[in-house]
Amino acid sequence: MDVLIAGAGPTGLMLAYELALAGIDVTVLERLDTRIEQTKGGALQARTAEVLDLRGLLGPIRARELPREEVGGHFAGLPVPLDASPWNTRHPYPISVPQWILEEELERAAAARGVQVRRGVEVSAVSQDSDGVTVTAGGELLQARYLVACDGAHSTVRKLLDVPFPGRAGTFRAVLTDVRLSSVSDEVPTAVCHFSTMTKQAGEYWGMLVPVGEGKYRFTFGRDGVASADETAQALSVLYGEETRLAEVLNSSEFGDATRQLESYRYGRILFAGDAAHIHPPFGGQGLNLGVQDAFNLGWKLAAAVRGTADLLDTYQVERHPVAARVLRHTAAQRVFALPGPSEDIVELREIFTDLMRLPDTNRYLAGMMSGLDAADRIPDFEVVTGDGPVWLSTLLHSGRGLLLDFGDRSWPDGWADRVDVLQVKPDGEHDALLIRPDGLLCWSGGADVTAALMAWFGVRAG
Repeated sequence: MDVLIAGAGPTGLMLAYELALAGIDVTVLERLDTRIEQTKGGALQARTAEVLDLRGLLGPIRARELPREEVGGHFAGLPVPLDASPWNTRHPYPISVPQWILEEELERAAAARGVQVRRGVEVSAVSQDSDGVTVTAGGELLQARYLVACDGAHSTVRKLLDVPFPGRAGTFRAVLTDVRLSSVSDEVPTAVCHFSTMTKQAGEYWGMLVPVGEGKYRFTFGRDGVASADETAQALSVLYGEETRLAEVLNSSEFGDATRQLESYRYGRILFAGDAAHIHPPFGGQGLNLGVQDAFNLGWKLAAAVRGTADLLDTYQVERHPVAARVLRHTAAQRVFALPGPSEDIVELREIFTDLMRLPDTNRYLAGMMSGLDAADRIPDFEVVTGDGPVWLSTLLHSGRGLLLDFGDRSWPDGWADRVDVLQVKPDGEHDALLIRPDGLLCWSGGADVTAALMAWFGVRAG
């Protein structure tokens, strides 16, 4: 086997799809017997939508999205929507999709390419040598060339390896639960609106009730930093009035705001991605998106390592570790504004920062940061004209291969046809030629000889 993945969440399944697309033999191990249909991780940020679109995966996911106002994201719950349109994206608004739906669609796509997801199989031991990794899971001994831990904030693989997870402990615990209500007051929202209009604080509780379809609601709540799922009915009554009554708790889990990050995402032939590599306060809908983008960065690089065509695994650490570190910083900053019961000084600071967010430059900066659209070397999707007519650039990357776009009529070096598609398109008056990585990032744009860029990102010429 080429690659084992621990964890069948969005990160693990995105990675499995990417590897299978590249022809890599991959198996996913998941300790849970069945998927939990909990509406956590409910927003796809703009860059994640672009990433999924680069593989043709976004359409089926959007077909199952929840109704939502076309309104921008938020920073710390402050009442100014973030406008992502200056970043030139086709997906300027967060997309409301419960995590389990994203997982279901990613697993369906991965399975169509031969990926096996083995459920009810928990990793219990891990070892490695210079040739590969040996994993004990479900009482069975499995061997692969690489193992990727995508098994969440409480990563079993991380604990088995005794890898330090430095950072700081959380300041609160809260409850995330899906519920049905037997009756509702006028205060219960009927649609998903901007985050700042959805949050409430009353008595000793803070919380948010979000309609998720089919008569269900996602209810997030906390009480003075400590919460218990048994208090759900009481919290609903305090926050949304006595007319709001609980009929059924469908599922429940706790979360906190601890901040931790691995110093290294790679330990020999074992790599980490998603929450197994980094955790942070749950402000701004970052976690799921960060993990999917980790997987998208790692997938084609790991495939190249398995095939022996290029050694790019160290660039995964170089490119993704700083991105997560930034998320840890700005979610920690949001905690100052967002936690209930702020001091008078924090209230004044909130008002000043809210005014700043109304300035176009500030709003653009925060929108790019929160949406992921300010990613280095990102190419906005645009139409190119091929011999068959106009197409979106994103459709040309569905194969998961590199792409060399020629807007003229130049000759190109041979030797990378097995890894890079070369396509001549109609001149657009703006571009000469573009070399695009499989993850949609620009790595060369005309000028100097393209050979050095091809060798750097796609390895040596085929012999």
